[in-house]
Amino acid sequence: MKKRDFKDWHFEEINDEFGYIRHYEDFEMLEVWLKAENPINEAEHKELKYLSKHLFRNVEAWNEDELKFFFLSPLIRLVDFHSEHYKPFTQRKLSAIIGDWEVSGIADFFISTGIQNPKQPYFFIHEYKSEKRKDNDPLGQLLAEMIVTQQLNKFDFPLYGCYIVGRNHFFSVLKEKEYAVSDAFVATSEEDILSIFKMMRFVKKEIDKHFE
Repeated sequence: MKKRDFKDWHFEEINDEFGYIRHYEDFEMLEVWLKAENPINEAEHKELKYLSKHLFRNVEAWNEDELKFFFLSPLIRLVDFHSEHYKPFTQRKLSAIIGDWEVSGIADFFISTGIQNPKQPYFFIHEYKSEKRKDNDPLGQLLAEMIVTQQLNKFDFPLYGCYIVGRNHFFSVLKEKEYAVSDAFVATSEEDILSIFKMMRFVKKEIDKHFE
């Protein structure tokens, strides 16, 4: 049995090894997500504008923990991923046997059912990378986490994910063995920070549909 950690996967290797297909255009589920419209109230708009400006002033200096603590955590709090049915988890190990491989590693952040331990993940945020680091493939790592979740839970609804490199947010949706990735949303842009927030709110609403 071959073993490999999430951090060691590149997206092309996942495509080749497990038969996943990346779409670069006309992937309906991503298009729907990108067009998500969710109302933003005045207080939320004010906080998002503050976070965007705060990121702009500091993103080139922050390390990964600072990026998480001072920017991403307040953003996640504003979206409010807590529910009686699901909650955020951080730094949890996931592992599955896929073909000839044992794929495993620590997932940075994800939304899942469960109280003490995650049971059914729906949405992943991966990396929190500072802008200075360019040492691996964050999309490969995000995909590795998502395909492990597919294997563990045996479901056919879409999985949503986001990987972050400094100010740049990239959104990905995976359905069965097909996926697509958005262009970068730049969180230091006041327009883009609103879009990032709307897309995260869309995911929350999609998760809620499973419990209606």
